[in-house]
Amino acid sequence: MKDSVKVGLGFGLTSGIITTLGVMIGLDVGTGLKLAVIGGILTVAIADAFSDALGIHISEESNKKNSHKAIWESTIATFFTKLIVALTFVIPILFFNLKSAIVINLVWGSLLLIVFNYFLAKQRGESPMKIIISHLGIAIVVIISTYFVGRLIATYFG
Repeated sequence: MKDSVKVGLGFGLTSGIITTLGVMIGLDVGTGLKLAVIGGILTVAIADAFSDALGIHISEESNKKNSHKAIWESTIATFFTKLIVALTFVIPILFFNLKSAIVINLVWGSLLLIVFNYFLAKQRGESPMKIIISHLGIAIVVIISTYFVGRLIATYFG
């Protein structure tokens, strides 16, 4: 796989998981509404996928070693990976009650992060456990933070 595609895949996957879980948790705790959570996921899937793709595009342009083609490969890979990953989180919400869907999505997101980071660590010749724990730790911090933000919003504006 080309390095440019790996950049987009890695960024889009990680951002798709962490951002979507954070938005879901915050909206669930803040509103408890399935519609709000689905709307948040769709917003992440579209607006944030474009935003991240542009961010990668500009970041990759800043490296003069990258060809025009490689820059666009990273951009497109970021967009579609983020879009697809974020959209997968809608599926459980459509078929389960919101609380069950949130748990399913937490497991799904964690599984995606673990598998991706396992292969990333193996490719780099590093300890998978160390990378998995550190990256899951960041995801947990995001989830806990958005949980409390959702609680604050529900308390003060609900």
